[in-house]
This record gives sequence, structure tokens and C-alpha cells, in this order.
Amino acid sequence: MSLMKHYDVVIIGAGASGMAAAGAAVGRGRNVAILDMGGQCARKVAVSGGGRCNFTNDAVSVNRYFGKNPDFVRGAIARVTSSDILRWATSHNIKWVEKASGQYFCSDGAEKIVRALYDDMRGTDIFINTNVTGIEHTGDTFLIHTAGPDFSCHSVLIASGGTSFHTLGVSDIGYKIAKQFGHKIIPVRPALCAIATDCFSSELAGISVNAQITVGKEKINDSMLFTHFGIGGPAVYRATVRDFDELVINLSPDVDVYEILRNAKQKSGRKNVASILSEYLPIRVAKWICGDVKNIADYRDSDLRIIADKVNHIIIPYNKIKLHGLASAEVVRGGVDTTQISSKTMESKLCAGLFFAGEVLDIAGDLGGFNLHWAWASGRVAGEYI
Repeated sequence: MSLMKHYDVVIIGAGASGMAAAGAAVGRGRNVAILDMGGQCARKVAVSGGGRCNFTNDAVSVNRYFGKNPDFVRGAIARVTSSDILRWATSHNIKWVEKASGQYFCSDGAEKIVRALYDDMRGTDIFINTNVTGIEHTGDTFLIHTAGPDFSCHSVLIASGGTSFHTLGVSDIGYKIAKQFGHKIIPVRPALCAIATDCFSSELAGISVNAQITVGKEKINDSMLFTHFGIGGPAVYRATVRDFDELVINLSPDVDVYEILRNAKQKSGRKNVASILSEYLPIRVAKWICGDVKNIADYRDSDLRIIADKVNHIIIPYNKIKLHGLASAEVVRGGVDTTQISSKTMESKLCAGLFFAGEVLDIAGDLGGFNLHWAWASGRVAGEYI
């Protein structure tokens, strides 16, 4: 039986935050091991952004992050800015393209980002296909048990991610370890995901519109896709990462449909409503909204108001919303309660030497590179202090 190897730092999880932390820790001369249950590191990074990796965003700020305590991100994102990440990319000869204002994608593919992460943590001992089964803490030493060899270390970083995207291999070990050391876990739910609802017809599947979704006091303007089971697309994904009781959807946010219909009734009474609406919406959507082909002159104004609300003010109550499962969600809401973690160092306030970074924490970012930025920022901060 081989002797157990001792490290300064053991990182559980070789995703974006774990690899960023390993690079920072190795850069400080720490002896580091990184363990991952999968067959390769950075699996989510490799498929992010459709393989193009939307790796940061100029709009990174506290209001693009969500959780019980979103202000927790403030210190890390101030210390690791989008400019810092772009400089890092340049130092690794990574070329990027700004697809939308402030959204940066790797023009050479996500694999270039993955290789850069490997380069940064050169000298780290990497153990893939390694399932952590438990952890002990005695004095100033952690003992990490796996299905294979055991490891000991002075400090351990939990960077095991959330339980989204099952096909890439995920584990709840991070939550289990956190609970073992007295940390509270905010219940986990899917986020950045599609919604199943019977408020729309499956006949609309495949149609995309530029919609506005109101969540509380916030208005999200983005593309929305009708699906066989409900709705998806960027606008819906962004809505699901926020807290909501209901969603209010406007299928044509730049048009007051009621005024359009009233004017048309006075000036073009022989036109049917579907043809009028089709100037602002796809014809299949217009016909679904109207339900018949009567001339507009045959409608009362109160009927036109009902039709207009089916465009400009669709209310989907909470009991009509079913979030798509964790298997297809891009991230999770919930995780390790951040009130018990130092926002300056990412170290546990309950156990010295225990650190957390990335999606395992109760922090979820908006669509558009915000989650990867949080992984880089929280991982680097942890790696600088661990």
C-alpha cells in the first residue's frame, strides 16, 4: 500500500473555479492537488457558449447576481474585473469576439480557455475519475477519503459546482461536506432554464419573438422561444434565475396593441384582427391570439382589450410554471449559505482551512458570461488566500 501524499492544498472539483484557484495557489508556491469525479477537467467550460465560451462580461456587477445574499460577490468581482479576465486571455494568446455589447466569446473555441487553465495550474497534481467519499478534520489537517487513494492537506477548497447539467457528471458532495462542518444549505432549484407551462399552444413551437418579461420590478428584454412544452430562450432563462411569484410577458413591447386595434377598427373595419397583428407578430402567433377571423369592426372595444392583453400583458402565475429540471438547467439557485463564508477570502467562518468557490455557493449569475466570471473571481480569491 502506497503512502498517503500530503499537500498544502487539495481542491475538490476541477471546473472553472477549482482550476482558477489551483492556478493562483500554485503561483504562490503552494503544493496543490485537484480531484475530480469526471474523466477530464473543465467539462462545463468546454461546452459553454455552444463551445465558444462566453467567458466574461463588461456588465459584471452585484445586480447581475442572485441568491439570499447577492452582495457577497462585491469584493471578488471588484478584485477580478472583466478587464482582468481579458488581460488574462491576452496573456494566453486567446482571441475573443464581442458578440453583443460587453459579451466576450472565445473566437478560437472554448478548448483554448481550457488549455489556458491547465497552463496556469502546471505543477498541480491532477486526479480525475476520483470520487470523494468523505472528509475528516483533526487539528490543522484535513483527511480526504476517495474511492481510491486518500489525501491529507492543511487546507481544502470545495469547488465541486452545483447539481445542474447532469450529463456532464455532477455531485452533491460539496453540499454534504458543507453540512458536515455546520454550514447551512439554501435549497437548490434549477435556474437559467426553460419553463413548462400550458399558457401557450404547442402549435407555436419553434417560433421566436423579441419579448419583455417582467419579474417583480425588473423588465427583461430578450429573445423568447415557444417550445412544445412552454417557453424558453434567453428572456426566459434570465427570468428563471431571479426570484418570482409570477411572470408578466409582453410579446410586442414596443407596440400598444390596444391603440393599434382601436385605430384599425375606426379606419379599416373590414380587416381581420390576425392580419393586423401579423404586422407586429409572426402570423401563427397572431392567429393563436385571435382565435377567429372576424372583421375588426365586429369586435367591441372590451374584446379588443382582451386581445391586446394576450399580446402586451400575459400573466403566468406561479402555479402555472414548472421549471425544467436540473438535468438541463445551466446553473442552480441555492447552495452553501454565503453568510457563513468570508467574502474577502472565501474561507469558512465555521472551520479554518475550509474554503468554497464557484457554483457550490448560493450565488447564480445572469445569462451572458456572469457565471463563468464568478467562477474565475471566486476561484482566484480563494487561491490567493488558501
